[in-house]
Amino acid sequence: MSDTRQFCDLANQLVTEARRSTQTDNLLKYNDSLVRSIIREQRDLEKAAQQYMVDADMPPPPLIIYQTAIARNKRCLLAYHNHRLERLKDMYWNLGGALPQILNNSETRSKLSPHEVDFLRQYNTNVMEFRSEFSYELDITAGIAVPPKDINVSVFVVRDCGVIQTEQGSIDFRKGQRFIVRKADIEHLITQGYLEEVA
Repeated sequence: MSDTRQFCDLANQLVTEARRSTQTDNLLKYNDSLVRSIIREQRDLEKAAQQYMVDADMPPPPLIIYQTAIARNKRCLLAYHNHRLERLKDMYWNLGGALPQILNNSETRSKLSPHEVDFLRQYNTNVMEFRSEFSYELDITAGIAVPPKDINVSVFVVRDCGVIQTEQGSIDFRKGQRFIVRKADIEHLITQGYLEEVA
């Protein structure tokens, strides 16, 4: 460890980065090098603490300092990773559970660590398993910010999305067309940006 910085300075940088991500409402690139540096610092602190491990009634002051620094680094690492996972879950739900839309976006994908991609895939699998139990009654991926006033909605096709099976039969959604359809049948297309609800 360098003598020019204090214990947990790197962990504080990580928390500051998470705070900046919240303030800008933007997911920043996963800071792998900083996380690895903190883990290296953890190992160094644990080695330094080993020499003060003695069977005594009162632990020596240096041991307390090392243990406090170790605990703070752990809390900061956990806070950083929890913050990122919550942001990923928010992103997932804002897109209506459209995992390919997240993973196929090269800008978003470049900000994720491989473990975060694995998390998103597993999270999506869990949501789909849960959803399959009652998908006929309720679509849990649909937004509920505004309660529906009518069963049918008027929509404008923003991007081609092909033929979609609905309760009224199959509909070929082509760019520039307008339709009146059952909202439950096309809610996911509105969320994904293929259709736009017309007032």
